[in-house]
Amino acid sequence: MNKFATAALAAVIATGSIGVASAADAQSRYEQRQDRRDDRREYRQDRREDRQEYRQQARAYDRWQRAERRYSAGRYAPPRGYQVRQWSYGQRIPSYYTQGYVVNDYSRYGLRAPPRGYHYVRSGNDAVLAAVAGGLITAVIAGLFN
Repeated sequence: MNKFATAALAAVIATGSIGVASAADAQSRYEQRQDRRDDRREYRQDRREDRQEYRQQARAYDRWQRAERRYSAGRYAPPRGYQVRQWSYGQRIPSYYTQGYVVNDYSRYGLRAPPRGYHYVRSGNDAVLAAVAGGLITAVIAGLFN
């Protein structure tokens, strides 16, 4: 009977160690899958941030820039009762500037096409990129015109 008990005890120990080993293997496989998932998530997040940064750079206009070249566009006459003034980023240009002062041929003056909902407005020797709806100034190109 002693041999039988020893064999049974050995079988129980062997079975237990196999179960522990397989549980450990399963745990390590699970951790590996989690690591791969985390890596993929980080990679996707990095790509998302890169795309967002690229879009911001593509849309970005310098808030204030000096024109590299000056163009002749005829004499400037300010709206009746107003003087020429220096505009800056974040201000609102009045609606009377949109009536006869919009620069429609922006490519002729070396300007990029304005984003949808914006237009260039001439104010003195400067070109101002402003929103059509509210007149919010996004960029000022100083000294563009003679």
